[in-house]
Amino acid sequence: MNQAVIQQKVLGMVGTNCYICMHAETKEAFIVDPADHAAAIIRLVSDMGAKPCAVLLTHGHFDHIGAADELRRTYEIPVYAHEAEEELLSSPALNLSGSWAAPIVLKADHLLKDGDRLQIAGFSLRVMHTPGHTQGSCCYVLESEELLFSGDTLFCQSVGRMDFPGGSASAMRKSIHRLMTELSGNIHVLPGHGETTTIGYEKRNNPYA
Repeated sequence: MNQAVIQQKVLGMVGTNCYICMHAETKEAFIVDPADHAAAIIRLVSDMGAKPCAVLLTHGHFDHIGAADELRRTYEIPVYAHEAEEELLSSPALNLSGSWAAPIVLKADHLLKDGDRLQIAGFSLRVMHTPGHTQGSCCYVLESEELLFSGDTLFCQSVGRMDFPGGSASAMRKSIHRLMTELSGNIHVLPGHGETTTIGYEKRNNPYA
C-alpha cells in the first residue's frame, strides 16, 4: 500500500485529466491518458524524477490521446489500449480529432482484453472493459493502492457521454453496475474529467449507479 505517487495534469481544450503514477521505490511510472501538450507532461515527469515505462489509454478520443505518440517516441515506451478501440484510434472521424483538432491516427502497441493483468512499473493492474462511452472504453484497477483510473466511464456523480460514435446507454448502465458491484467502496476513482471520488460515494450519489 501507498507505493503510488500520483500527479495529475489537466490538459487540452476540454480539460482532460492526465495522470502519472510512479512507484515510490523504483521511480518507474505509467502515464494514463496523455491528453495534449507532451512538453508539459515531459516537464512533470522530469520534476517527479520518474522513469516512464508505458502509456495506458482508457479510450481513444482525441482529448485523451493527443500526446501519446510523442511520449512513445520520447521515452521509447509502448502504448496500451483495449482491443475494441483499435478502429476508433485509427479513424479521425471516430476519435473526433477530425472535427475538433488536428487529425490523429494512433496504433496501440498492445491490445488488451477484459481481465488482463498488467505488470507495469512495479504495479499489478487489472483491465476492466467498460463500454458505453466508446466500444473499447476500459478502466484500470490498481487494487493494492485502492485506485481506479476510470477514463470517461465514471465521473463524480455522473458518467461519460453516450452520444458519440460507439456510445451505448445500455452498455454504460451495465458497465456502471459492474463497477459498483465488483469494486470496494474504498476504491478512489481518478476520472478522465473533473474531481476525484470514491466507489462508495458514487454508490450513494451517482444517479446512474
